[in-house]
Amino acid sequence: MSVSAVVTGIGVTAPNGLGVEDFWAASLRGVSGIGPITRFDPSPYPSRLAGEVPGFIAEDHLPSRLLPQTDHMTRLALVAADWALVDAGVDPHGDDGFDDFGAGVVTASSAGGFEFGQNELRALWSKGSNHVSAYQSFAWFYAVNTGQISIRNGLRGASGVVVGDQAGGLDALAQARRNIRKGARIMVSGGVDASICPWGWVAQLTSGKLSTDDDPDTAYRPFDRAAAGHVPGEGGAILVLEEPAAAMARGARIYGRIAGYGATFDPKPGSARPPGLRRAIESALADANLTPGDIDVVFADAAAVPALDRIEADAITAVFGPRGVPVAAPKTMIGRLNSGAAPLDVVAALLSIRDDVVPPAINVSADPDYHLDLVTEQPRRMSARTALVLARGHGGFNSAMVVRAP
Repeated sequence: MSVSAVVTGIGVTAPNGLGVEDFWAASLRGVSGIGPITRFDPSPYPSRLAGEVPGFIAEDHLPSRLLPQTDHMTRLALVAADWALVDAGVDPHGDDGFDDFGAGVVTASSAGGFEFGQNELRALWSKGSNHVSAYQSFAWFYAVNTGQISIRNGLRGASGVVVGDQAGGLDALAQARRNIRKGARIMVSGGVDASICPWGWVAQLTSGKLSTDDDPDTAYRPFDRAAAGHVPGEGGAILVLEEPAAAMARGARIYGRIAGYGATFDPKPGSARPPGLRRAIESALADANLTPGDIDVVFADAAAVPALDRIEADAITAVFGPRGVPVAAPKTMIGRLNSGAAPLDVVAALLSIRDDVVPPAINVSADPDYHLDLVTEQPRRMSARTALVLARGHGGFNSAMVVRAP
C-alpha cells in the first residue's frame, strides 16, 4: 500500500477569489469569475470570454526585482506558493532547523510564460534583438514556476515540472507524493497557468473547443444539452504536501491526504479501444485501497464538449452506477485553467471534506441522458470524507486522484 502525503498548506489565485477563503466563499455562493476579456482587446477573435484573476497587483506581493524577470503566470504562482507556505506554518527563511534539501517543488504547466514571450517577440520585431530581455531565456519556459518558487524559498530538494494540460495538475501532485515516499519531508506542488494574451489566445483557439458564446451565463455549460465548448481561465492553486508523521510531529493543521492516483493515455483516434478515463479512475481507487462505494463525491473534468462530456459521464456511471455518486463541477464559475484547474479542484475537494458541503455547478441544466447526479445551482450539504478528482488534457491525458479526510 502506498504512503499518503498530507496537505498542510494551500494558496489560491482564482478568477472568483484571491486566497483560500475568498475563493471558497465565492464558490459556495455561486459567484462567477467569467466575463469579457480585459487583458487585451478580444473583439477580433471568435471567443471573447475568460476567467481572469481579479484585483491582483503583483507589486503588492512581490519585490520589485522579480517583476522584470517574471511572466504574469509566474507572479501568480509565486504569490500562491507564498500563501501556501504561510498557511502551512512553514518558514524556509526563518527556521534554523529547516532542511532545505528535504524540501522540493513540482509544478505543472501547460503554456509557460506566453505573455512575456509575446512582449519580447514584439520588441524583436519592432526594435531589434538588442531590445529583447535576457530574462526571455527562462521567463517563457514551462519549468519557470518550479525554478522561481525554489529560488525564492531556498527549496533545494527533488524538483520538477509536468506538462499534461489539464491533467498535469494532478500529475504534479502525484509526483510530489512520490518524492515524499522517497524521503522528502516537504513538497510545494500544484499548478498555475495564465495565457490570456493574443499569442496565448490564438494557441488555445486551435483546439476548436472554446465557446464562442458572449454571454457569461451561458458560455460554459458542461453536461448540458446546450454545451458548446469551454471558457478558458487563469490562475490555479499551490499546495504544501508533507510526510504525515513529520507534519503531525510539528503540530501542523492537516486539510486531508492524497490517498490514491491513477493516470492513463487514450488510444489513437479511430481505434476500437475504449478511452482511458475509466481505467484511470479504477487505478486511483486501487492505489487508495478503496471501492467505488467509498467515494462521497466526484469533481468532474467538465469539458463542455458533448463528445468529451459523454466519455466522462460514461466512465463515471460505469464505475459508480447511474446517478451513483454526487458530481461537482465548480469550474463553471471560473473556466478551465489548464494546469491550474485540477489543483484548484483538489482544493475544493479538501474544503468540501472540511466543511461537509459541495459547491454547485452554475448555469447548468443537467442533461438526464448523462445519468449523473450533478450538483447544480445551490451547494449541497452532505457528509464528505473521500473525494475523487478527475482531469483530462488535450491529446489524450487522463488523471484521477483520491483525497481523503485527515
